Amino acid sequence: MDSVVRVPEQLGSLLRGARLERSLTQSQVAEQLGVSVQAVSRLEKNAGKASFDRIHQLCLLFDVDLVLRRRGVGVPAVRNNSTTEW
Repeated sequence: MDSVVRVPEQLGSLLRGARLERSLTQSQVAEQLGVSVQAVSRLEKNAGKASFDRIHQLCLLFDVDLVLRRRGVGVPAVRNNSTTEW
């Protein structure tokens, strides 16, 4: 799936926190994802959009679960052992 999704406001700070918890630089994340450092920076600043595949890659890289829900419908988050909540 290569749909483009709006990046929620809290996603950028969560991405940054997950990256820093793992002592990774934006450059290292960019290299692992095959994107520019600027793209990683924009995601961390909540500036724009990301493909679903890109967000999925970040979840795998940072070992966090991705929970999808319909707007207005609460869904309990299923978490793994990671301390970062998305």
